[in-house]
Amino acid sequence: MTLLLLASASQRRHSWLSDRLDGTGTRITTRPLVSAEPGPGAGLEVGVQAEATCLAKAEAAAREMTLSGDSGFDLVVVADTLVEDPEDPLVAMGKPDDVVAAAAMLLRLSGRRHRVWSSTALLYPPDGQREGTEMLHRGWSADVWTDSALVEFEELSEDQLVELVRSESWLGKAGAYDLAGRASQHARLIEGSEVTVLGFATSAMDALLGLLD
Repeated sequence: MTLLLLASASQRRHSWLSDRLDGTGTRITTRPLVSAEPGPGAGLEVGVQAEATCLAKAEAAAREMTLSGDSGFDLVVVADTLVEDPEDPLVAMGKPDDVVAAAAMLLRLSGRRHRVWSSTALLYPPDGQREGTEMLHRGWSADVWTDSALVEFEELSEDQLVELVRSESWLGKAGAYDLAGRASQHARLIEGSEVTVLGFATSAMDALLGLLD
């Protein structure tokens, strides 16, 4: 039995991971990081920002695991997803704080194509069977992957925008939408993998499934 911790509050990530790992002999525990989530950076390509944030989360997870004395997990997964502003590759759209921010993000994406970046880290405990390329707190280590996908939104009418905002489907979602939820009626995947839009780097999930095979 492989014990895996998903250090995320995202129900979408948990559901996707549970479905894919069913039958692999993996027990998944989910809990968010205690540390405050770092916000998007500035002046860097959005993919670089996503990877930097993911690495910061990986370091925070390693510290929290050490402080709590919780060393019973074989793997820890952390991830970060950012939506690239359709007009500026150096501007990231993170999670909206309120309905005003959500509406502003959806208006910016309406009728346009945009790129979504997801970065995912697999963390390995000290003295485990594996060691990653990134060294973290007290012997923890990680491997990190970053992928992107292209999504296109149809031109949203005023009624459609109001419905998306009132549905609160934007809560906790980068760019204020969930491609597997209400937004699926108005947006479609043009390039890349859906899991990248939903919150994981595709290459990281391929690596994880390879480890558990």
